[in-house]
Amino acid sequence: MTGNPGHVPSTEALPDDRFLDREESWLRFNQRVLELAEDPDLPLLERVRFLSIFSSNLDEFFMVRVAGLARRMATGLAVQSASGRQPREVLARTGVVAHELMQRHAACFRKEVLPALDEEGIDILRWDELAETEQERLRRLFRDRIYPVLTPLVVDSAHPFPYISGLSLNLAVIVRDPETDATMFARVKVPPLLPRFIEASPDRFTPLEDVIAAHLGQLFVGMEVVEHHAFRVTRNQDLEIDEDISEGLLQALERELLRRRFGPVVRLEVEESISEGVLDLLTSELGVEEGQIYRVVGPLDLGGLAAIADLDRPELKYPPFVPSKEALPEDASIFSAIRERDVLVHHPYDSFTTTVQRLIEDAATDPHVLAIKQTLYRTSGDSPIVDALMSAAEAGKQVVVVVELKARFDERANIAWARKLETAGCHVVYGFVGLKTHCKLALIVRQESEGHLRRYCHIGTGNYHPKTARLYEDFGLLTANPEVGEDVSALFNHLTGYSRQSSYHRLLVAPNSLRSGLVQRIEHEIDNHRAGHPARVRIKCNSLVDEVVIDALYRASRAGVPVDVWVRGICALRPGVPGLSDTIRVRSVLGRFLEHSRVFAFENGGEPEVWIGSADLMHRNLDRRVEALVTVTDRAQRDGLLSLMDRAMDEDTHAWALDAEGTWTRGRARPGEALLDIQTHLVKTRRWRTVDA
Repeated sequence: MTGNPGHVPSTEALPDDRFLDREESWLRFNQRVLELAEDPDLPLLERVRFLSIFSSNLDEFFMVRVAGLARRMATGLAVQSASGRQPREVLARTGVVAHELMQRHAACFRKEVLPALDEEGIDILRWDELAETEQERLRRLFRDRIYPVLTPLVVDSAHPFPYISGLSLNLAVIVRDPETDATMFARVKVPPLLPRFIEASPDRFTPLEDVIAAHLGQLFVGMEVVEHHAFRVTRNQDLEIDEDISEGLLQALERELLRRRFGPVVRLEVEESISEGVLDLLTSELGVEEGQIYRVVGPLDLGGLAAIADLDRPELKYPPFVPSKEALPEDASIFSAIRERDVLVHHPYDSFTTTVQRLIEDAATDPHVLAIKQTLYRTSGDSPIVDALMSAAEAGKQVVVVVELKARFDERANIAWARKLETAGCHVVYGFVGLKTHCKLALIVRQESEGHLRRYCHIGTGNYHPKTARLYEDFGLLTANPEVGEDVSALFNHLTGYSRQSSYHRLLVAPNSLRSGLVQRIEHEIDNHRAGHPARVRIKCNSLVDEVVIDALYRASRAGVPVDVWVRGICALRPGVPGLSDTIRVRSVLGRFLEHSRVFAFENGGEPEVWIGSADLMHRNLDRRVEALVTVTDRAQRDGLLSLMDRAMDEDTHAWALDAEGTWTRGRARPGEALLDIQTHLVKTRRWRTVDA
């Protein structure tokens, strides 16, 4: 089905208040992460990890979303949001919600998690709570490892207020000269390369800044330390790059990465105990307004709790999990297996190493493989995928790698990969001006024994990143289907050359045809419903923001089409609004693994059409990225995907439900019963097949 040009969408006006605010919706996603940290039924160190994730998530939100909005307001480019809020209203509301969540986060750590850790023999203590023997050990550590890298910076008429780098943890120190009685401000930066929490003795830790604060007298010899307080700033760290400058994208990106450290401050975090005098000085020097100040009970920067969560205490973590290796036979050629049938893999439940990684590694060593083409958006520091591509190039195979240099916060790593691949003889392409290459594609051209060439493809929903493949939930299709091979070849020609192809057999590709292709299929479901044929729309994605797609779903709901949306993060759609979205349900699943796959399913009159791929339903994905969806044609695989979608929406499955006002409510089991955890269910299913059996 390629669409239904005969359908005329309804011209009936939709209400102006039909969209939820995307910024608040993102904060509510992080609230769901916090609710996992607050859950006493979860393993304790997993709760610690969710506290760390919440903190890191919020850092990125301020660095990118809040900073971007503030920048647009400063330049006069900010406009009213789709939710109807003016930019200042969005910023104010964001501040209110963020303040509430940060206070709740600190309270969860202090009142719930710390006492629970103490019961298990794990302590995070302030300096004064340590035993004398522990303090003595840390004094030696300070002298040997910490003191040599500290640089106290005083502020006076000869020394201006120092630059405070983004996300750095600092001590604001007031010292008094006993001879003149003059007081001065000094800043001491907490070294970022040392552990966030220092081990004083086995399973007993103290914040690094506490160790430094206890030894300030050694930094300011002969001075009286009057007071000291921890503080932390968040700066704008989104990139602005002129891709048309003559020096080239790679050089422009390297220059902009240097600038990133000097972006304007968008948040100042301080411990609640800070004195008004020191706070006034910080706000004045940093140019911070009252609404950008976040006072919390310390310690600050709880993203560092990830190291505590990694402690070797398996009884306090999720049970060990061994991914299934059954997707592909280990004792046969991977190419013969894919020739025989399409293979749909589901990570992390299916092993990434024995499927996707194996495909690239086997292609690199197979003498019959002539060419490998692949997109790389993110990968790991010691990537076997990159190693295999370099080995293939060194063996004389044609290797083309489309490296996305602008993958946010992985820019430096991708620059390094690009240069390493080029040195090995790979053809490295940086994609399009103005577009990010976000699609997850691999193409292998192999000469078969009969003499003809065959194309083997992988189209996935996640990055070629072996480490995150153990934590991120994703799908991938391995296929030797000629139509898919022709499509992927054409798309790579589009990425590396001057092809303007916009239509494909089994792909939908952004920015040309993906949004319109999805909307056409939604409209087709409306036609089917009106004609009395089976009609339904099911979507799984990370974020749903695009107004065109949301409006199409509203029209489908008004026509009576059931619509199910399984979203991990942002959702600007308002479900359950009478007369607008009565038939729409929205659920969110969070847990052990990061739900990351994108699935789009249309009932299609009883012959369901199911797509998987890299695209979320956001403006950036549909307009400013190269994305690809592929249709899954194997009936059993299709049915499996549909069954998974239905299971996630079931009232007896653990999930959060969204209401029309933007409130997410966590599902609760009936007395004496338990909700199904969909991730645990999938783990047990694979584990039974691969381990217990």
